[in-house]
Order: sequence, then C-alpha cells, then structure tokens
Amino acid sequence: MRSYGTVLLLSLCVVFGVTRPVWAQDTPNETDRGEPEPADRDVENIVVVGSHSGRARTVTDSPVAVDVIDMRDINQQAGQWDINQLLQYAAPSFNASKQSGADGADHIDPATLRGLGPDQTLVLVNGKRRHQSSLINIYGTRGRGNTGTDLNSIPMSAIERIEILRDGASALYGSDAIAGVVNIVLKEKTDTLDVNLNTGMHYAQPPSSLARKDTTFDGESVQINGNLGAKLGQDGFVNFTVDYLTKQRTNRPVDPDAGMEMYRNQFGDAALDNFGVVVNASLPLSDDTSLYSFGSYNYRHVDAYAWTREPGEHARNVAAIYPDGFDPHITSGITDTSVSAGFKSALGAWSLDCNNTFGVNRFHYFIEGTLNASLLEKSPTRFDAGGHQLSQNTTSLNLTRSIPSSLTGIHVSMGGEYRLENFVIFAGEEASYRNYGIMPVIENGEIVNQDLLGKAGGSQGFPGFQPGNEVDEYRSNVSAYLDAEFDFTKDFMASAAARFERYSDFGNTINAKIASRLDLVDLLGLEYQLDRLAVRMSVSTGFRAPSLAQIHYNTTITDFEGGVAKDKIIAKNISPITRTLGIAPLKEETSTNLSVGVVAKLADLSITADYYYIQIKDRIVLTGDFSSSDPDIGPELDALGVSAAQFFTNALDTKTTGFDVILVYKLLSGDVDFSVSVLYNNNHMDLGAIKTSPKLAGKEDNYFGLRDQRFLLASAPENKYGLSLDYRSRWFFGNVRVTLFDDIRLIDWGGSVDHYRDNWTLDASLGAELADDITLVVGALNVLNKYPTTQDMDTETGGLWDAVQMGFSGTFLYAKLNLKI
Repeated sequence: MRSYGTVLLLSLCVVFGVTRPVWAQDTPNETDRGEPEPADRDVENIVVVGSHSGRARTVTDSPVAVDVIDMRDINQQAGQWDINQLLQYAAPSFNASKQSGADGADHIDPATLRGLGPDQTLVLVNGKRRHQSSLINIYGTRGRGNTGTDLNSIPMSAIERIEILRDGASALYGSDAIAGVVNIVLKEKTDTLDVNLNTGMHYAQPPSSLARKDTTFDGESVQINGNLGAKLGQDGFVNFTVDYLTKQRTNRPVDPDAGMEMYRNQFGDAALDNFGVVVNASLPLSDDTSLYSFGSYNYRHVDAYAWTREPGEHARNVAAIYPDGFDPHITSGITDTSVSAGFKSALGAWSLDCNNTFGVNRFHYFIEGTLNASLLEKSPTRFDAGGHQLSQNTTSLNLTRSIPSSLTGIHVSMGGEYRLENFVIFAGEEASYRNYGIMPVIENGEIVNQDLLGKAGGSQGFPGFQPGNEVDEYRSNVSAYLDAEFDFTKDFMASAAARFERYSDFGNTINAKIASRLDLVDLLGLEYQLDRLAVRMSVSTGFRAPSLAQIHYNTTITDFEGGVAKDKIIAKNISPITRTLGIAPLKEETSTNLSVGVVAKLADLSITADYYYIQIKDRIVLTGDFSSSDPDIGPELDALGVSAAQFFTNALDTKTTGFDVILVYKLLSGDVDFSVSVLYNNNHMDLGAIKTSPKLAGKEDNYFGLRDQRFLLASAPENKYGLSLDYRSRWFFGNVRVTLFDDIRLIDWGGSVDHYRDNWTLDASLGAELADDITLVVGALNVLNKYPTTQDMDTETGGLWDAVQMGFSGTFLYAKLNLKI
C-alpha cells in the first residue's frame, strides 16, 4: 500500500510529459550561467521560495519577506565555513549555537528562525523538500526535544544563493514551515573550475578565569574544495562540487586555581572531518521537455568530549584503567545522502514539474576513551553504541499556468505530494548498555535483581541503545494544494493558497494563506521622491506534524545535574509509562501567522521592515524528570521498573512577536563599489500555561518547569543588531562587520539565574586579486576575542558558559585562496 501513491504520481508524470513549458520562458529556478548579475543582485534577485505560481518576482516585489544570501561574495570573504554559522550573521532572525557536552547536538548544530524550534523551519534544495536529520536534541541544547535539518551537510561551495522566507508557509509547502522556509539554490555555472584552499585557527588564550594554554592557538582548520561545471548539449549543464574540511577541537577549561569546582577538563568545540559531494544537472531533451537531477552525499566524523569522570568516582571509574580519571569521547559517523530527479514539460497551457526526492540521514555513535565500570578491569575502552536513521521519499507533481484575463495577470498552480518516512533506532553492542553487576539473588525466598558491585553499567559518556529501544517505524502522507496569484494592476497584487494533508498516524489538516502587496509610489504621487514604496501583508494558518523521532524515540541516558550523574529513561510517547501517567498521543502543532511589512527604495538606499506575529498551539516539548520517589506516581513507576522518566508531550502554547529591519546602501563610483548594510531583529516570546495530564496536575514544575522555559525563551536574543561595511575596487576588497547580541537569562542546576549580558563581536577581512585567476583573503572573526559572561560551574554544559551568543572559542584567524582554472 505504501508504494501506490508514488506509482500513481510517477504514472501521471509520464502521461503528461508533452509540449512546450511556460517555465522555459520565464522561470525563477534558472540562474545566469554567463555574465554576473548587476551589483544590486542581493536586493533585486529573483526568488524561488514563497510561491508555486512560477511568476518571477524579486525580493522587493514579493508579498512576503524573503532574504537572499548571495554566496559568491560571502563564500569568498567569510570566515564561517558552515551554513549555520554563516546565516547567524547574514540573516537577522536566524540563530545557531555551537554546543559542548550536549551529546548528538555537538555533532549537528541546532538552528532556529525567529526563535522557534529547529523543526519549525522547512528546508528546501532547489525548491524541493529536504529530509531532516535523524537526531533529536535531548540534552543541554537549544531546540531541546526537536529534530531539525543538517544544513551543514551541504558544502557552501556548491551553493549559488540561499533564500530565507521569513513567513509561515504551511499552506504552500506543508509541515514544518511555521517559522519559515530556507531554500538552498545550487550552482549551475559551467566551463570554470573553482578551487578554494582555506585555513584558520582559534586564538587559545581565553579570559583569566580559565586555565592558560600551553599553546597560543587551537581549533586548527583546513578546508579544500572544488567546483566544476560543464555544458550538456546546447543549453544543459552539470555542476559538480567536492569539499573536505578537517577541524581540531578547542578547549576552554576552568582554571584550577579559580576556586571553582571542575566538572569538565575538556570543554569546547568538537573536532571533525567532513567530506561532501554535490551534483546539480539539467538536460533539455527538446523545446518541450527537460530532465533535471541533483543530489548530495556527506560523511562526517565528529569527536566531542563528554563530562569528566573524576578519579574518585567509584561508581563510574575503574582506577586500574584510569587512575587519574578520564574524559569520555562521544564520536560519530554521520552519513547524509539525498537524490532528487524529475522533469519539466507542459500539458497544453500548463507547465508540469514532476519530481521524486529521496533522502536518508544515519547517525552512528562510537564511544571512545571510556569504560563500562561494571566490567571492572576487563572493560574495553571503546564501544559501538548504536544509533538512529531517518529516511524520507517524496514524490510530487506540480502544474502551473498563467490565465489570460482583463487583469494584469493571473497565475495559478496546483499539485499533489506523497511522502513516506521511516525512523529506525538500532542497538549497540551489549557492553555499551549492560550493567554486569546486576544479578539475580534469592532474598526472603524470592528471586530479585541486586547490584552487587555498585558500579554503573554501559559506556560512560553515552550509554548505548538497547535491543528494547529498537524501532523501525513508517508513516505516509498525502497532500494536495492550490495556489493563485492575482495581479489586479501593476501596483496591486494578492495571492491565496490552501493545502490539505493526510497523515497515516494522526489524521487530516487543512491550512490556508492570503497575502497582498500594494505599491504606493504612483498612488501617492511620489515618483519624483521615491523609486519604490510598498506595503505587504500576509495571514496564514500552519501546522507541524510530530516527527517520527518524537513519537518513537526512547533510550536510557546519563544526565548530569549540578555535576552529579543520573541515569534516566526517555520513554516512547506510545509506551506503557506514558499511558500509565495519562499522557495523550502526540498531535500536530498548529499556528496562526500574521506579517505586515514596508518596502522602500530611494536611489541607492533600500529598506525593508516587517512585523510578525506567530501563535502556536500545543507545542511539543521534552518534559523534565518524573522520579520514582514522587509520592503520587512513584509506585506506578516502580511497578514499571523505572527510577526516572521523561517523555514528549504537547505541553504549552506560545506567542512570538517581533520585527525585522534591513537597510542596504550601495554606492557605485567608477571602479569602486561601497555598501553599508544594517540588520536588526526584535523577537519576543510569551509562554502560556503548562498543560499537564490530569494525573500529573500540580506537577507543572516537573512537567515543563521554569528552567526548561528559560531554555525555550533563549532560543533567540530579544534584540540582535548587525552592521556591515563592504568596499571593493578593481583588485582590492574588504569587509568589516559588527554584531550585537542582546542579553540572555538562564537558570542553572543550582536554581540561580545565569545572566549573559549583551555583547558584541567585530569581524574583519581584506582581500586582493593577485592575478586574474587568483584571489587571496585574510581575516578574523571576533577580532577582540569576546566571550559570553562568565558563570559558575552549574551551567547546563558543565563549563563556564552555555551555548549562547558568539560561542566560547574566541578569535578565529583565517586565510582563503581561490583559484579559477
């Protein structure tokens, strides 16, 4: 039954593949593969995201807010070598934080748009839905309880531009688009080989509260990538990218003489080796039909330190193996693969786009430099801890046409989609999870299990997944949408969209969206004062289906509370534990989105300002601990053999309000190109009452307490400012960027408020074209070596800082060499 929808849509694609398409005449998907675009391309660039209509619109013509990040200049100059960190500084409402001691989140960075969850932003590649990561963020991280998409699995050197739709778009694209959409547009250029050689390192001398380093630098990084394009026939192309990045860890341990208790000897960014390949191709078969395909493969090996096990920790150390204690390594092998193929043609006056996209993310844990204390001196020091995998296959059919009318234009699109998802947890080796000291003994004539050694079982740092945790779960989704745009005059347009979705595991949902844009220049007689002045607005409903991971994820984890290790169970949402506690099956999150904005352009100055309101009902969270010591529910947990449990549940409603402001001034004078960009985001979230089950009423502090609430509120600073100055002459260019992050307040394990005061960073780079085909850039991120406000050691991470603001690795110095062959 699962394959019938795919077979049906593919059959329709074959039947309808005829005659000349409208998209071949005017498509937003095609980019210039010859001469470069005008200097103001980042303001006036054609965008794909935000509509299915096929109508080519620029950023300032769009009825919704869209950022376009042109990667040609940024990739040449920027010191950030992954997409998440680059977007944090290039887009006003995008935030990403490097994690430490957060299990899998050290390996795949969580990122948020407008302070919402990582899984509330949909990611597209070339306009097609991309699969999510199999990782669900659990411990010590932003986006706790959420899954997300691994943006860093796509090399920046393969990307032409990134479009960020800052508006709810579930009525257009379906689940996950509550906060907005990130669309990654791959390169199409031909006949040029670009080779980039990049290197950098962190300045390793942190504030005086930390231990001074024997070396001045750490976090050494080397990246090499190449991008090559070639023509296929007269108008086709194939573009190929290979990328390799190796990065050493940083370490910012507390100074032993600072008078603080040490929870971690190793605290900083993880080490990694990352290899990626991306292919993007299109082949016209005739004037009527074109085939296209794109795909990526990425393998990442990450080595991150877990919390320190001290020499005297009898339960978690074996002195014969580690007499001085040890720092477990959580290492991983992460494989991410995606293949998309389709063709575009026509059906009479309709343009047809038929596509199938398959993606899979596999995350495999290996714990090194560790032990299973219950095996005593016989314990290995490396364990296969198992892992998880998510695969997704999406088949879609889209029809688009323009309808002749008395209006300036009517553009209609419709289509359907069939998606099949599979989530798997696979077990590790026995020694990674078993406690060999627990044995059956006879007590009072009964056989009971007792811990005869008083030693913790499983691999320290990350206990392995057990056979009882294994899952292999599927679900399917069928959807249909209708989208129409009406250009009533050249100055006024409106659009409407509706989408129906049916999920096999929780039912149906219908969402709608309306948007409009009104140009005021002619209406108000301002043609001599302004080049452009327009208002735009949108109203929509949205939803996010609970991920398969949120429904079926379960494991035993070692958590640390104030430096004390504690084993906990995360129970499936559909497990006996959740049913005993009266927890209902997960349902979808629903949203109402409102956006109102202004667009203005006067000569070389452009301004956009957009207000947003996002109300989300029934947000899914990971609860706090419910212990068997609880007098009300403890006996029921004891009966299930559980000492402490957490679970996923629809726990609360939120309201997020804010606004984005972007000002860009460009001055072209002869061979000199100078620009000033100002970015500002204000973001404020209000939390509703905590919704518990009847049996857990009165236990809101455990269910989703103040500490967890502060983590949710800290997904984005309330204010973020950015100022960027760019200068370019015939052969020389430079950039200076200042970013200011507002203060953040969290609550630590001791119950105290950790106040991270507002802080700012300065980045700078200089570049020169040494020859026609050789460019050299040198620069520094965080030139002044800024760190967040120092805290005590009761933070979530076990270091002096949580994962906030500009990170905790200090200045990064880099050099980049580009060769065109």
